[in-house]
Amino acid sequence: MNFSIPVGVSNRHLHLSQSHLEILFGQGYSLKILKDLTQTGQFAAKETLTLQGPKGDLAKVRILGPVRPDTQIEISMTDSFKLGIKAPVRDSGQIENTPGVTLIGPAGSIALEKGVIIASRHIHMHTSDAEKFQVSNGQVVAIATHGPRAVIFRNVVIRVRHDFVLDFHLDTDEANAAGLSNCDLVTVLSEELNLPK
Repeated sequence: MNFSIPVGVSNRHLHLSQSHLEILFGQGYSLKILKDLTQTGQFAAKETLTLQGPKGDLAKVRILGPVRPDTQIEISMTDSFKLGIKAPVRDSGQIENTPGVTLIGPAGSIALEKGVIIASRHIHMHTSDAEKFQVSNGQVVAIATHGPRAVIFRNVVIRVRHDFVLDFHLDTDEANAAGLSNCDLVTVLSEELNLPK
């Protein structure tokens, strides 16, 4: 297997439920689109919030739309130190037994009991991409980066759906460590690398 995948560096952001959106911005509020994202139907909203943790705040954190059933905040490990929380590495949607923060918006605030994660690095693939790469949804592979700070990222989860666009998502800490930027290319390796666990 030797196919390249474009990189999408994921900065800190959050997804809101409609009920939380209305508490923070006002009854009946709808997100305003700032720009479309790579994945079909997803967008960066014009709206931002402040995250408040036990030790510090993060201001102007971008909201991504559309709204979701559950509110979820995705940060880096560096962000978690600043906030003073221990966010676990999780796949998107797995927010049980995660820490919360306080969300501060223009119309109100919410003290969340859970919802903060460090997102697992992952690859979005269309079904046709999965066929090309000969991988399946949920499979775990390794990724090789290139350049002077080249690394191998292990434990990269494949996500396959008919409306996904090919993209390797990792957070800013990981991207900076490997010298990666948006649209750089990385290579999928076999999941059997014979490296120490």
